[in-house]
Amino acid sequence: MPRPNNSPALSGKPPAIKAVLFDLDDTLWPIATVMARAEQLLFDWLAGNAPAVARHCSIDSLRQRRMELAAANPLFRIGLWKLRHAALTAAFDSVGEDTRKVDAAMAVFSAARHAVTPFADVQPALARLQRQVLLGTVSNGFADLGKIGLAQYFQTSIAARSFGRAKPDPAIFHAACAALQVAPEETVYAGDDPLLDVAGAQQAGLQAVWINRFSRVLPDGITAQASFTNLEQLEAWLQQTRADSKNSV
Repeated sequence: MPRPNNSPALSGKPPAIKAVLFDLDDTLWPIATVMARAEQLLFDWLAGNAPAVARHCSIDSLRQRRMELAAANPLFRIGLWKLRHAALTAAFDSVGEDTRKVDAAMAVFSAARHAVTPFADVQPALARLQRQVLLGTVSNGFADLGKIGLAQYFQTSIAARSFGRAKPDPAIFHAACAALQVAPEETVYAGDDPLLDVAGAQQAGLQAVWINRFSRVLPDGITAQASFTNLEQLEAWLQQTRADSKNSV
C-alpha cells in the first residue's frame, strides 16, 4: 500500500511488530456528542434531585470548577472520575445540598458516558487483528470496555486512574508492553491525540500511528510512523510491515 504523506520511512531492518495498543476516545468511538449528552443528562438530574446546585451552577461553571481543581492538584489530571466527583462534591457543599447524593449523580453521568457507539470499522478490524498480534489499550479516561462491549478483544487494558500515571508518561506505555510481554520497539500505539498518543508513544520507544478520523493536521514537529482514517487501513499497513520484517535480511 502507498505510504501516507506524513509517514517517515523507517531506517534499517523493519521492526517485528508483536502488539498493538489503542487509545479509546475518538480512536475507537466518537466522544464529543456522548460527552455533551452525558453532561446534559447529569444537569437534568441535578435539576430534579439537587435543585440548589442546578440553580447556582451551569454545565459551563461546573466544567470551570473541574479545570480549577485539576490546575491546583495534578493528581486530578490522572483520576478524571475523582476529579468530576470532587468538583460535584464542592458544588453541592457550596449551596448546602446533601453531598451524599453525589454518588447517584456520578452514576447518572457514568452510564451516559459509557453509551458510546464504536466506529463501524472497529469491531470487525479488532476481531481480525487479535488473530495476528496481541492487543491492548492505554487510556487516560475511565471508560469500562466491558460495559461498552469491546473487552474481549484485548489482552490488557491500562487506565491512568488505576495505574497512577497518565499519557504521555512513558511508564504507562511500558506497563502495557510488560503486561503483553513485548518490548516497546515491537509495539505500535494507535491514537488520535498528537501529543499524548503520537509523541508520547514515540518518546516511550514505541512506534506510533495516528488515527485521524476528523481530517485534522499534525502539529509541526510531530510525525507519526503512518496516518490512517480507520482501522482497516491500520490493518493493511500492519500486514505489510510484518511481511517486510519477515522478508528482511
